[in-house]
Order: sequence, then structure tokens, then C-alpha cells
Amino acid sequence: MARLRQWCYVPCMTVFLSKILIPIAVAAVTVVLLMGLINMMRGGNPNRSQKLMQMRVLLQFVAIVITMLTVWVMGHS
Repeated sequence: MARLRQWCYVPCMTVFLSKILIPIAVAAVTVVLLMGLINMMRGGNPNRSQKLMQMRVLLQFVAIVITMLTVWVMGHS
């Protein structure tokens, strides 16, 4: 019974991760990257550019973790 109940959640989780969470993570990385580039092109505060690039690296890590989780969940369906 527990195995059947677990199977019911896998398709919903796969759709949520692949159709909703991954695009949000990629969009967040893109927005922070563009903000950092615009700040650098305008000659803005270098500390702000540095913080934005650090945030980009963190968001890329989160996006990769979400992608790997999605691949793992899809493999179990």
C-alpha cells in the first residue's frame, strides 16, 4: 500500500519540478546575471557587481541541484 501511495506522488512532483521549479530557477539566474552585467556596463559600484555575481553562483548551484533532483525523480517513475 505504501508503494502505491508513493507512486501516486511521483508524476505530480515530476511535473512540478520540470515545468515550474526549473524555469523559475533558470529565470532567477538570468535576472541576476543581467543585473550584474548592466551594473558593470554602467560603471556602477564594484561591490554591488561582486555581490550580484556571488548571488548568481549560488543560484546556479540551486538550479543544478533542482535539475538533478528532477532527473532522479523521473528515473523513479
